[in-house]
Amino acid sequence: MSKLRILVLTSSTGGGHDARAAAFAEWCFQLYQHEVDVRIEQMLEKSSLLNRSGVTIYNRIQRSAPWLHKIFYALVELLSYINRRTVTLGAAYYTRVLREYQPHLVFSVHDCLNRGYFPLARRVLGADRVRCATYCGEFSGGWGYSRNWIEPSVDLYFSRTQTASDYAVKRGIPAQKARVRGYLMNPRAHLEVLGVRERRDFRVQQLGLDPEKFTVFLATGGNGANNHFELLPALLQHANRIQAVIICGRNRQTYNELVHWRAIHPEFSCHLEAFSERVHLLMQASDAIVTRGGTTTCAKALHFQCLIIFNAFGGIMPQEQLTWKFFRNGAGSEKIEQPADFARIIDRWMADPAAYSRARERFLELRYEEDPTVLIDELVGLANQVAQVPLNRRAFPLLPAPVVAATR
Repeated sequence: MSKLRILVLTSSTGGGHDARAAAFAEWCFQLYQHEVDVRIEQMLEKSSLLNRSGVTIYNRIQRSAPWLHKIFYALVELLSYINRRTVTLGAAYYTRVLREYQPHLVFSVHDCLNRGYFPLARRVLGADRVRCATYCGEFSGGWGYSRNWIEPSVDLYFSRTQTASDYAVKRGIPAQKARVRGYLMNPRAHLEVLGVRERRDFRVQQLGLDPEKFTVFLATGGNGANNHFELLPALLQHANRIQAVIICGRNRQTYNELVHWRAIHPEFSCHLEAFSERVHLLMQASDAIVTRGGTTTCAKALHFQCLIIFNAFGGIMPQEQLTWKFFRNGAGSEKIEQPADFARIIDRWMADPAAYSRARERFLELRYEEDPTVLIDELVGLANQVAQVPLNRRAFPLLPAPVVAATR
């Protein structure tokens, strides 16, 4: 029996695009098993040396000098002109993949893989033999919302928020093709949900922490960019009342140094991990998270009700600015640019627990519940307009939404 085939275009600029691609593939398998074939392509890295170099530069800037990304971002925006009608850099590899795989749907989860990519897919495969869709993870519009997201010929365009969707329509996406679908997280994140009792048990049994202490999650992306050592002194001042969960991504040096730091500060309780596959559980076990404005991490934090403090050390990258703006305008979320900013927030919360409760209540007003299978069914249905194959859709055992833990 012929299979429905979906080609997912992504790139490892940060970790969010790849995370969404992997989540989509896992959802397809959970719901449709072997009837839907998903092929994920790191299209920028694999298609040309120049694209691959750009990805490397992007990640290096994110780790070391976020302020430089304003210049880099402006250069990347030129792709929106270069790729107006077709793919300029890496077209040969992309064309080879299209001809070899013959996808029924080309699904992009990356800003630089829309303009030009969809028109070329239709020319190679035939306009009636392929559909094209985009999932844009930005929270709002404005400077930082790449022109490369906007390919008006798209068949369906999914945005994370209504604010971002409105902006996409304003920039050229036909309104009838626009949808708002939020989280696109791995199915596991919807199943592994901690209630109040489970949260306490997880802190004690899995993390070795106190079930009652205020818990701050010092997070990082997969590439390991962090400011943990600048932030820890503010927490250490309240060691009798605060504990921490710390992850390091793929930054082995930071992990090694933190192992030593923990050993010489026995008065402070903290749980330490390198690259973590259970961030969704660590968020549920924490009262607040310090993170840059990465869309995937911030979406998870909102879903799991973990108040965000935005890390703006070294400046905010344009895409991160969109996330920060959404949470600042909607919930009055705070950002920190130096250690003293973080210390002021922690000192205030410890002196006045009601201040934390008020901030968290505003933050939670931005939450919404959704059925995560709707997005998957819409995309599979779009592909099946071409494939026309019988599909047996399985039920997914979704559990209730997370229980809101008592505020402090």
